[in-house]
Amino acid sequence: MHIPENYLSPATCGVMAVAMVPVWVNAVKKVRQKVPKEKLTLIGVLAAFSFIAMMFNVPLPGGTTGHAVGGTLIALILGPEAACIAVSIALLIQAVLFGDGGILAFGANCFNMAFVLPYVGYGVYSLIRKYAKSEGGELLAAGVGAYAGINAAAFVAALEFGIQPYIAHDAAGMALYCPYGLNIAIPSMMIGHLTLFGVVAVLFTVAVYAFVRRTSPGTIKTGEKTNLK
Repeated sequence: MHIPENYLSPATCGVMAVAMVPVWVNAVKKVRQKVPKEKLTLIGVLAAFSFIAMMFNVPLPGGTTGHAVGGTLIALILGPEAACIAVSIALLIQAVLFGDGGILAFGANCFNMAFVLPYVGYGVYSLIRKYAKSEGGELLAAGVGAYAGINAAAFVAALEFGIQPYIAHDAAGMALYCPYGLNIAIPSMMIGHLTLFGVVAVLFTVAVYAFVRRTSPGTIKTGEKTNLK
């Protein structure tokens, strides 16, 4: 899902970076208010966790990749704001040190994976938990949230790719950046994420979440409501 350099126009990159500024400001503010000081170090640990998860990339048609992110899982542990910060840190390190994801596209990558993914995943989880009160319901909510989060992020990335030929082209109509329109970008991104990567995200999130809930429920943001036995 990492967007490399020269696949988005500078204008698109600029808009996405500006859009992330209030998201980061709000995330830092909420983390200071909601996350206890003794748990702040977990953000760094979970950022490293996300970094490792995203290193296992599978190339997709069109120049991007599919992989686990861990954004929904982190949101379930510390909240979506903390997940936003953790995933943003992981993406920054990858872009600067490893060239995984473009530096100019950093704002867009963060918008997709550090904003859309954890907030959608956590929102879907919270909605299901209102009706599914059992232990199984909690894990079901985590799995569905992870599936929704990664596919929402992939869909937004597909839109960013797909609009490029329409907004950035030369006088002859040739695309200057991503050459694939929405009719190609959306299927290319979504087929892999609705199937393989979505299933991986579900299994990965449910397995790790269940393990953490059993072994260290006090670290879970939602742990004060229910405990798996």
